[in-house]
Amino acid sequence: MPVFKYRGYDREGRVVEGSIESTGLNEAILRIREAGLLPAKVSRSEIYTPPFYHRIFDSSSSFLSNMTRQLSILLSAGVPLMDALQSLSNEERGYFRSLLISVRDRVSSGASLNKALDEFRDVFPDFYIQMVRAGEESGTLDKVLLRLSDFLNKREDMKSRIRSAMIYPIIMVVVSAIVLSFLFTFVIPRIVKIFSDTKAVLPLLTRVMISISNLFTNYWWALLIILLTVSLLTRWIIRRHRSVIDRLLLMLPGNILKSLYYSRFARILSFLIEGGLPLLKALDISTGVTGNSHLASLIGIARQKVAEGQALSSSLKGFSPVFIQLVSTGEKSGNLGEALKRAADSYEEEFTRGVNRLVSILEPAVILTMGIVVGLIVAAVLLPMLQLNQLIRI
Repeated sequence: MPVFKYRGYDREGRVVEGSIESTGLNEAILRIREAGLLPAKVSRSEIYTPPFYHRIFDSSSSFLSNMTRQLSILLSAGVPLMDALQSLSNEERGYFRSLLISVRDRVSSGASLNKALDEFRDVFPDFYIQMVRAGEESGTLDKVLLRLSDFLNKREDMKSRIRSAMIYPIIMVVVSAIVLSFLFTFVIPRIVKIFSDTKAVLPLLTRVMISISNLFTNYWWALLIILLTVSLLTRWIIRRHRSVIDRLLLMLPGNILKSLYYSRFARILSFLIEGGLPLLKALDISTGVTGNSHLASLIGIARQKVAEGQALSSSLKGFSPVFIQLVSTGEKSGNLGEALKRAADSYEEEFTRGVNRLVSILEPAVILTMGIVVGLIVAAVLLPMLQLNQLIRI
């Protein structure tokens, strides 16, 4: 619902400023008058749209984690919600400052915090809004926010480990691509001039290298077009056949992505259940956080079976037997949330070990590939020189 800022006068002639939530301008003016105020200026509160550089450099995930913990601390200390939101907005800049001001305005106009956050779903995910709603209804918003902050921090740590593990191999691949492009575009053409005046038949390896060099030098634009076409075609295929591709990803032997998907599902489901959300609502929210469309469809089917009265463990068809057994144990013990949390920890450790193994293989593989390519280039240059040397001796 839109929020309108107003400036008016009370019955004693004092200036009063504030904001009110209303479906339209006329209703806002009517509600201001019903409150005993004479409106002088009423305008709709617009949401600040971030510039392009804010979209690139501002991290909503880090903002969300830090803001949640700070808001939890302020509320636990007895600070009113409005004052807490005001303090948080004063600490931010740009888009997030405007966002917090908009949230505060909506709360001051009578909206609940979860309703105010619901208008910013690009920053606040569905599970976050639902947990805030549960905290408001139970009167434990500060404790819920603290749990949310811990959950978000753990998720950020997971992402950070993945980025740290992959950054070195990615840098090596990029540097190798740049070096090879430089060799084929600038170095080899200069060396080829040495053999251009000779009528000797060049070795096959040298002719292949010269052809590749000519391709880079004369048809670089065609290579860019092919690269762009392949990229767009790949994205189209993934988007068109996402379910099939995601199913194949789950079937790969020794698949570390499967561990990642399972850990995401178990972590968010345990978090929501322990936060007081009903199982059906928790399954609804968990469907969209796995990152795998096929797994999401399996969760959707399980949700329907649970709604019909079946147990969750017997509804998770298509999941690994180990995961189903852990869920079954949690259901029998009456502590499903804790069982799912242990499952999430186990799968996260398995994923981390898999990533480390992959990186340990990828690093020497990139170095070895680079060495082979450079060795072939050197051989392609030296072979005709040796051939010319033999001709001179003859």
